[in-house]
Amino acid sequence: MRKLTRRIKPWYTNNLGKIYHSECTKVLRQLKNKVDLVVTSPPYDNLRKYKGFEFNFRAIANSLADSLKEGGVIVWIVADQTKDHTESGNSFRQALYFKRIGLKLYDTMIYNKASAMPMPNRRYDPQFEYMFVLSKGNPKTFNPIEVPTKLYRHDKVKDHNKHKGTSSRDSGVMKHDNKIYQARKFKKLGNVWTYRIGDNTKDKIAYRHPATYPEKLARDHIISWSNEGDLVLDPMCGSGTTCKMSHILKRRWIGIDMTEEYCDISKQRIKSIEKINPLF
Repeated sequence: MRKLTRRIKPWYTNNLGKIYHSECTKVLRQLKNKVDLVVTSPPYDNLRKYKGFEFNFRAIANSLADSLKEGGVIVWIVADQTKDHTESGNSFRQALYFKRIGLKLYDTMIYNKASAMPMPNRRYDPQFEYMFVLSKGNPKTFNPIEVPTKLYRHDKVKDHNKHKGTSSRDSGVMKHDNKIYQARKFKKLGNVWTYRIGDNTKDKIAYRHPATYPEKLARDHIISWSNEGDLVLDPMCGSGTTCKMSHILKRRWIGIDMTEEYCDISKQRIKSIEKINPLF
């Protein structure tokens, strides 16, 4: 006779999301709905034990792949430990393992840490982490982050008559070789994203966790790979940055962590949003 598995109940819930105090693979096995996006930063190379818990990469990777919708995306933010004068290389091994179990390595992005602290060693200071963008099939959503252009890229305008007598300074239209072009004032951001380490968040409580990452980083990925109403997951949510930014951006969200203290930090950060704007 098949043994029934006891269902894990949410530790905290509100109108958009849920926090689970549990090991993530146990929660993922019971999810009824597959997720659109995962944004997470695992405790790579077990550099931090996180209250005594260690990190079973393969079990988590398999569970995430099973829980992801077709066209869904995982953003895996990770770096390597340096020991005995060599980097572990586990970041690459993890990305290749995701490929082995059927996901695409859609992009290898860089999180550039502006104002990183100098290190007293015989090597250049480490100032970045990898942001592997992994997808199940082709991503179903891409809303590119755009930035102002310094040098305009010009696309030919089809309706020449529409722009007769207009000034390029006012309208962004210019004429060259008897052809009329429209200036583009914005362009897609590249795949190296820079954030100041000291600007991770204004939530003082978040720094009770040993490894926060910038709210803007989470926001930019959530905007890029999901739409309002989509389901966003952080299976190791820590201080709750992905949950908070998903909530602000009107995505449904799930956060999971094995440490009750970190679940409480996430909860308090979410509740602080609700106090500021009760519409959330």
